[in-house]
Amino acid sequence: MDCAIKPQHTARPLFWRHADLPFIEARSVADGRQVCYAPHSHEVFSIGAITAGCSTYLLEKSTLRIAAGTVVLMNPGQVHACNPIDDQPWSYIMLYVDPQWLAAISHDTATGFAPLAPSHSHDPQLFAGLLGLYATLLDTDASLLHKQCTAVAFFGLMQDLLGGARPLAGKPAPRVEQAADYINAHFKDAVRLDDICRAVGLSPSYLIRAFEQRYHMTPHAYLLNRRIQHAHSQLRSGRLIADVACETGFADQAHLQREFKKHLAATPGQYRLQEQSLCGEELRG
Repeated sequence: MDCAIKPQHTARPLFWRHADLPFIEARSVADGRQVCYAPHSHEVFSIGAITAGCSTYLLEKSTLRIAAGTVVLMNPGQVHACNPIDDQPWSYIMLYVDPQWLAAISHDTATGFAPLAPSHSHDPQLFAGLLGLYATLLDTDASLLHKQCTAVAFFGLMQDLLGGARPLAGKPAPRVEQAADYINAHFKDAVRLDDICRAVGLSPSYLIRAFEQRYHMTPHAYLLNRRIQHAHSQLRSGRLIADVACETGFADQAHLQREFKKHLAATPGQYRLQEQSLCGEELRG
């Protein structure tokens, strides 16, 4: 589907989070025809289930068609996108999980989170378990302890079914990683390509080729992604959209809104509206 063509479907994405469960966040989209993602990544582990229809699934350099019953898995930092096919209806749920929490429940705090090798799974037990965890998280009658226990049990099951670290590629050139570090340190500023090149001692042409090979994004796309990650966390804490846009390096609030929707298939306002769900949960918790 061409992302420039946006069919007029009215269903809105639903976000769920809880102040006492900061390690996990959930979202769902009932009508996936309204969403169109630019390739992006998250700092957290992402796992989702296609609940109806089918879509395309981009993970770094591979693209495949996935359908209902499929579980998709994205390690922190992996570039990905799921998009509709020819305006066909589809729906999905997603969970975003702190990798350090995953490492802790696996007793791997010394080595940290071990990336999963599979990019997706058709295991019916995994699919059913993910749907069950999502339903428990959104259940306003479920206690915090029940939610926590269900989460630990599911991710233990995931490790049993899919465990095993992804083989690491050859060590990237240190100066390419230094370029990413420079962007991470200066993403709020008006970063120019010349600034990055000067900081790491690489030519623009080499930097762009090597950076995309390592991170599956251009330096500019990486910068935008980093800004959206920061804006996401700031909006979650209740900051005003205009303030976040100003501090994060966007030209104005409209610029933030355009990029936020490209990356997360929801406007900043739609994301902040879900605070009412959080408040309701806190009252019951």
